[in-house]
Amino acid sequence: MSASSYSAALARVLAHEGGYSNNPSDPGGPTNFGITIADYRKYVKPGATAADVRAMKVDDAKAIYRARYWDAQRCDDLPAGVDYAVFDYGVNSGIGRSGRVLRRMLKLPDNISVVSDAVIAAAKQAEAKLLAAAICDERLRFLRSLKTWPVFGKGWSARVADVKARALQLASGAPASMPPAVVPQAAKGAVPLNTRAQKASIAVAAVAGTAFAREAHRSAAPLALIGIIVMAATLLGVGCWMFWRWRQAKQQHASA
Repeated sequence: MSASSYSAALARVLAHEGGYSNNPSDPGGPTNFGITIADYRKYVKPGATAADVRAMKVDDAKAIYRARYWDAQRCDDLPAGVDYAVFDYGVNSGIGRSGRVLRRMLKLPDNISVVSDAVIAAAKQAEAKLLAAAICDERLRFLRSLKTWPVFGKGWSARVADVKARALQLASGAPASMPPAVVPQAAKGAVPLNTRAQKASIAVAAVAGTAFAREAHRSAAPLALIGIIVMAATLLGVGCWMFWRWRQAKQQHASA
């Protein structure tokens, strides 16, 4: 695609993503126009709530898509069809994953996700149809590996099939302005955070600390000791939260 084709690609992404959703099984949480609450807080309004996401203006979503997904992956420089496959993959599963997959399909080091000059040069030398198809096939394989596949698999499968068909058309020279013919599927295809286990660990730490403090109080322990126990329980809870965040980030990278 060329720079002028961005609007057509965006129209298809918006058609796939639909409007506001907040499915408990979706790792993206509150999402509108495909923009998660995390992205909205990062790029538009720090501390945004679910209500803010629901009230999001489509122009805000479009600005994020342009800068943080299309431009960030240098889609203007990628071959027709490949750009759309990479763009939609990044929107659905994150540009960290889509960038690494693009590099992997081009037999370049995939320990980073940046779309460099070397990536652009290799992409232009590749057969666009084969590259776009390989990216979509790998995307479907990854989605099938997610624990949320039983919930969102049907929609994801239809979306990848639609993106692949359209990408192959574009790679064959079809006009970029072809209208979307898709069914909205807003759930994010990313490694979900195990929030249940995370909350359980924090809760156990908090309960244990409270129990120890209560027992210390009953045994007439010094207030300073009780304070230390409560502080230790708090630090343990924070430590559990940080551990789960680190584990989630590691799992995201390892699954790419």
